[in-house]
Amino acid sequence: MKKAFCLLLALWLLTGAAMASAEEQTADLDLSNASATVIYAQVYNMMVEPEAFLGKIVRLTGYFDYFEDMQRDLVYFSVLIPDATACCAQGIEFVWAGEHDWPDDYPEPGEEITVCGRFDIYQEDGYEYIHLTDAEVTW
Repeated sequence: MKKAFCLLLALWLLTGAAMASAEEQTADLDLSNASATVIYAQVYNMMVEPEAFLGKIVRLTGYFDYFEDMQRDLVYFSVLIPDATACCAQGIEFVWAGEHDWPDDYPEPGEEITVCGRFDIYQEDGYEYIHLTDAEVTW
């Protein structure tokens, strides 16, 4: 009985490790467990050299925020990443995959979230912006 239990426990642990590895492999750049300094630096790099990240799957953890453009009747959603001293923050806009009702289906502003999506560049009013498309959001 003890051997069977040990064998089942070992299989369960191996299965969990394999599942975690598969999840990690879906992101080309996984910043969800990185330090605040590393995340902040990488997000800065994404903003100054967006072409280097184009099409990559990015996962990161930060704080939910949004901006409402009343003139256009649009809402922009983002994950904010503070620097190590929490004095400054960088944000990346995301477009959540699927149908979600604002504000009912969204986290509260300031709530910690993890976002995983495809890095993309878009233009609006003659300016270039970055965002994560087809994003999955968990909190």
